[in-house]
Amino acid sequence: MKAAAHRPCSSRTQSLTPSPERRARWPARAVPFAVLLALWSVGPSRAAEANAPEVVQAIEAAFGVTPGQRRNHIKGTCAEGEFVGTPDAARLSRSALFSGKPVPVIARFSLSGGNPKVPDTARSGRGMGLQFKLPGGQLHHITMLNTPMFGAAVPETFRDLMVAMRPDPSTGKPDPEKLKAFRASHPDALPQAEYLASHNPPASYANSSYWGIHTFRFVDSRGAVTPVRWQFVPADGERPLTEDELKTAGANFLEERLVERAQKAPVRWDMVVTLGEPGDPMDDPTQLWPASRKTVKAGTLSITSVTAQKGAACETVNFDPMVMAEGIEASNDPVLRFRSPAYAISFGKRLSGQ
Repeated sequence: MKAAAHRPCSSRTQSLTPSPERRARWPARAVPFAVLLALWSVGPSRAAEANAPEVVQAIEAAFGVTPGQRRNHIKGTCAEGEFVGTPDAARLSRSALFSGKPVPVIARFSLSGGNPKVPDTARSGRGMGLQFKLPGGQLHHITMLNTPMFGAAVPETFRDLMVAMRPDPSTGKPDPEKLKAFRASHPDALPQAEYLASHNPPASYANSSYWGIHTFRFVDSRGAVTPVRWQFVPADGERPLTEDELKTAGANFLEERLVERAQKAPVRWDMVVTLGEPGDPMDDPTQLWPASRKTVKAGTLSITSVTAQKGAACETVNFDPMVMAEGIEASNDPVLRFRSPAYAISFGKRLSGQ
């Protein structure tokens, strides 16, 4: 199988500039789009630098606090399985992740935002978090969304979004004017909002692709570095909810469908890695790479069991994407590097029952 045969993004993801018609419709649907953008760790324009404590506080103010639970991606489902890397990936990275031997995985599927009762039909992001248990007690984390880009180029944009989403005490809902002002002053938030507006939510966690969003660096056995981005492509194929299904699917179908699917046979995704070239944006998660870039199948994830998260293995895992084993390194993406301290604060709060 030739590496270039795999395309991590379909052509429909390449034209992401918001059309005037779609922008005109945004004010009426502002709150759903804002929730979609909510992933975790970011805030206002660079004029007022964001810090982790204030971003976590902004998330709490926007969604409220459920003691002992995650501040973002609160609604989720646990799963377990294994990952097997390929020789093609092993040539690019010396990570034990690509040894070719089965690596145990703890996984978590989730919906973005801090509302534990958010319906599974919400036009918001879906997440996949993976913890790989490597030899010698090493861990590697991969944290992904079902959008090929993030909704902020810098942490300040995410913080500003959370501030704009804070409910007005008189209505219990975000102030439409504040959301409008946010969109006007933060163009880096628009591509993800447009993507979510034009793609219905998945019919199942098993029928969705998940993107790593950020750029990482693969380091091979000689020390050579290759910039990469990745996508996990579902073996079951991508299938969004139809317009009729959006009205009838109910509020809590995602977990049940994944449980039922895993009971029949392992649920699989191929990890498809895109190789960056000079001139590609390396530190901006809102910008896509050209679809013509070479791709490599790096491995296959197989999920064999799925369960509710209460008391399950994924419940206490902090899926910090900066937890990386040797052979894979972080880029200088400011959003990627901001996530670790923000995650740590949220993690500490929930472990202490706050």
